[in-house]
Amino acid sequence: MPRIPATLAVATAAALLTLSVPSAAYAANGVLYVNGQSHVNPSGCYFSYNWPLAVANHTDEIALIFDSPDCTGANPGFVYPGEQKISEFGRSVYVH
Repeated sequence: MPRIPATLAVATAAALLTLSVPSAAYAANGVLYVNGQSHVNPSGCYFSYNWPLAVANHTDEIALIFDSPDCTGANPGFVYPGEQKISEFGRSVYVH
């Protein structure tokens, strides 16, 4: 029975260590092209000053096109993995 406290202490330490290790940031795998500019393993919002907005999605995630420069507002389109789209009203692209 004297091993129970030591075993419990090791299990508790392992659990605390597991909870304290930060998780890796998630990004899409692949390349997202926004008006010709490439973004490798993109994550977040990408704005373009050029019009219309041309998006080529060579990632494993769906790209969301927004009509505002900060990836808010109306969502005029989706660009699925492997697709390309030109959006007349798009100003920014979001990839998770």
